[in-house]
Amino acid sequence: QVSLTESGGGSVQPGGSLTLSCVGSGFTFSKHNMAWFRQVPGKGREGVAGIDLYGTTTYSDPVRGRFTISRDNAKRTLTLQMSNLRPDDAAMYYCAASYRFTATIYSTSEYQYWGQGTQVTVSS
Repeated sequence: QVSLTESGGGSVQPGGSLTLSCVGSGFTFSKHNMAWFRQVPGKGREGVAGIDLYGTTTYSDPVRGRFTISRDNAKRTLTLQMSNLRPDDAAMYYCAASYRFTATIYSTSEYQYWGQGTQVTVSS
């Protein structure tokens, strides 16, 4: 049974920081590309950051320089460190896994496994 479980969401003031975590089980974590997506009501799911099985990272333009994605294969954990948060970062954040090496943050269809999401709220 494949499972991706996110945690770490919450409410923070603009300029604040949060760290999201995602623990995977039921699949070979180290052999999957991993990514974080986010979604606000009424909009499609947006790729935020990705990391391939070699550790190469990709970031969307809005978050580059503020967010850091990392993975710990031994702990089967994906992490997203978010700093200098802005109101437009508020969303439901999802962890995703893909067995396709070509999977990028620009296409949700390339990801086979998804978590249930963790809510991030940014407001004063």
